[in-house]
Amino acid sequence: QVQLVESGGGLVQAGGSLRLSCAASGSIFRINTMGWYRQASGKQRELVATITSGGQTNYADSVKGRFTISRDNAKNTVYLQMNSLKPEDTAVYYCNANINWGPLGGMSYTYWGQGTQVTVSS
Repeated sequence: QVQLVESGGGLVQAGGSLRLSCAASGSIFRINTMGWYRQASGKQRELVATITSGGQTNYADSVKGRFTISRDNAKNTVYLQMNSLKPEDTAVYYCNANINWGPLGGMSYTYWGQGTQVTVSS
């Protein structure tokens, strides 16, 4: 059993910054790739950024140069630093993690957080 809990969302003006955090807890053997996705009202959920266990990152073109994904493996936590925010960044942001769990790590699953609202005003 694994849970992901997000925090850090809120309301900011265009050009401002926010940092999202997502902590995983439970019977974790190994956390593989972690990521952030977002879903604007009435839109499809889309990938924002991913980071592998080795620290390799990937970003959507729309956030390159503005957002930074990072992780602290000792804390089982992934972060998303969001700078130069735009109104079009407004969405519910979801944490995602592919995790091997159990004592032997023989069970795997992709987990999702509950989502945290980010609203960017103009």
